[in-house]
Amino acid sequence: MRMKFKPWAREELETSPFYIDSPEEYKNKWNTVFEKEQKLHIELGCGKGNFIAKLSKNNQHINYIAIDLIDAMLGMAKRNVEAEYGIRKSTIKEEIENEIEKQKIVKNLKLTRYDISRISDIFGIDDNIERIYINFCNPWPRGKHHKKRLTHEVQLNQYAKFLTGDIFFKTDDDNLFEHSLKYFERSRYKIEKLTRDLASEDLFWNGEENIETEHEKMFKEQGIKIKGLIAKKVE
Repeated sequence: MRMKFKPWAREELETSPFYIDSPEEYKNKWNTVFEKEQKLHIELGCGKGNFIAKLSKNNQHINYIAIDLIDAMLGMAKRNVEAEYGIRKSTIKEEIENEIEKQKIVKNLKLTRYDISRISDIFGIDDNIERIYINFCNPWPRGKHHKKRLTHEVQLNQYAKFLTGDIFFKTDDDNLFEHSLKYFERSRYKIEKLTRDLASEDLFWNGEENIETEHEKMFKEQGIKIKGLIAKKVE
């Protein structure tokens, strides 16, 4: 379902201290936008941001960048990050003070808007990105659209230009998952772990907590099994 236009989203994003409006300017120097230089992980297609909000809050020793193309999604993500971090809504009089408060609280997360099909235009090998998260991306079921999949070889080869570590991928879609196994195998990656029933695998993500997305909860309630894999870039 396409998200409805949010007339407030663009203005809120432009005034947010944890939103980056011109990501092309930071290629190979992303750690300069954070308070501390530390490990850097990214989420592709962050949607409403519930996943990245919890992940970043729970892991202050890692810097995160969450990317989406839709202003309305990023606007919702911004608000969900603020809710997760306990940032209060401000009145007009409190606006300046509250922006300063946000800057102090959300130190290790940036949201940005970009077309993921051109992702290598904003990240380079000097960014030392150790992990990519891909959660419940569009399965693009029609054959002529398969190259748009975030796990397609076209995309995987782009990620290989700047990724130094692994990809964590999960989906509800059987067809996308089975095709993705082949995409990874034909690209510069080694599949280290996979599951076709994530709920049955304790600590599948190498001991890390499985943070459920909004879609994940919905699919589980419908009895749909969640698939997941960890793939490592091979030099």
